[in-house]
Amino acid sequence: MQKKRTLRGIKSLIRGIEGLLEIVIMMAMYYCIFRLGYDSDLFPRYLGYGKYVLCGLYALMTTVLFFGMDGFKFGYLRNGDVLVSQLISILISNFITFWQLCLIANQVISPVPMLVLTAGEAVVALVCTVVYAAVYHRLYVPKDMVMILGRDEAVTLKFKMETRPDKYRIVKLISVDEGLDSICKQIVNYDAVIINDVPSQIRNDLLKFCYRNRIRTYLTPKVTDIVVRGAESINLFDTPLLLVKGAGLTPVQSRVKRLMDLLIATIMMIPATPIMLVVALAIKLEDGGPVFFRQDRVSLDGKVFKILKFRSMIVDAEKDGKSIPATGKDPRITKVGRFTRATRIDELPQLLNIIKGDMSVVGPRPERPEHMEKYGKDVPEFVFRSKVKGGLTGYAQIYGKYNTSPYDKLRLDMMYIENYSIMLDIKLILLTLRIMLSKESTEGFDEAERLEQESAQALQQMQEEAEQGK
Repeated sequence: MQKKRTLRGIKSLIRGIEGLLEIVIMMAMYYCIFRLGYDSDLFPRYLGYGKYVLCGLYALMTTVLFFGMDGFKFGYLRNGDVLVSQLISILISNFITFWQLCLIANQVISPVPMLVLTAGEAVVALVCTVVYAAVYHRLYVPKDMVMILGRDEAVTLKFKMETRPDKYRIVKLISVDEGLDSICKQIVNYDAVIINDVPSQIRNDLLKFCYRNRIRTYLTPKVTDIVVRGAESINLFDTPLLLVKGAGLTPVQSRVKRLMDLLIATIMMIPATPIMLVVALAIKLEDGGPVFFRQDRVSLDGKVFKILKFRSMIVDAEKDGKSIPATGKDPRITKVGRFTRATRIDELPQLLNIIKGDMSVVGPRPERPEHMEKYGKDVPEFVFRSKVKGGLTGYAQIYGKYNTSPYDKLRLDMMYIENYSIMLDIKLILLTLRIMLSKESTEGFDEAERLEQESAQALQQMQEEAEQGK
């Protein structure tokens, strides 16, 4: 066990060195571009240390952006996601730095050196992402894992995890019906355990057993787990207490968040306006129908408002009033709509909802009233999402998909609500830029059907193996 802890420490150290090395390379490139690409007489010398201060600020800004967009998660995220995060961070950092230099020089300087720097850093990002991920996978060999299932439907998680064979290798499924003693005897032979949707009492016993025996354990959280995780600890007595307020955001947090919404939405409207005009024209030219799609949605404390989106489906796609979820190749989606949905441009009109106060920039995705009623019957806690305003982007939108189940959406959004902070909002806004370029998060409900079929096959196989064991 001591050897494993030492190895984990070495791996963390190596990842830190990898990230530091990449930042140092980029800072050195910036220094060279600054010295060779620009006339030093344009910039004040500041006692001869000005250029070094600028290099330090550049490295700091790039590092913060990399952390904010998960650009240092080599091997943890897919290479493509890490690379996109780094490229977006580089673009933002170099854009800000260019105008910073213009202000210092008191004139608009040539952008060519910064463009050369951006191209060079893009190559560095590509090489580092590939090489560092290879090093990571050398050190982090997937462990043999066993999954304990509390109910049949929970096997869907197995197929989600199998999309990352570089990180997870599930070699056995065990039903909770086999009993605690039998399960404990089996799991000691594996490197890690996944406790998946298991009843609370058995789950607690399994977790204590794994903790006692130093077995790495993953578990799917219940809503109450997430609430407790966000609780405030009180240490006034020799008995620890946890305070669960259950009030959503505090009045101060709500006011600061509203000011931030107004500022961000107003700034975003400047570059978004010409894009919105072009999209509106394209929609009108394609079929002559209305440009906007208005729909009732539920936000803070159950308040219903009209959400605005660019119409991406044919006119009267839901003429009978019933909601029909879109699949990956839904014939109701127009040509323009297919593009706007893939790029998230269809969501831009919601900036007007944010300015009006109906929505926030970050928050749970506002659902239709009928969906809230339907989901509430299956998952009574689904109403907890209404403790904050609905958002243009959010935790579930970033880490989930269009076909994410209502219960998983609830758990993701509860993680946001219970861990809310301004810094978390900023991080989610930055990550949204990466998600906009990701096809995976726009998967339709046909993907969910495929998972259900695979789950049914796995359950049948597990039942057959159980019968053979008898």
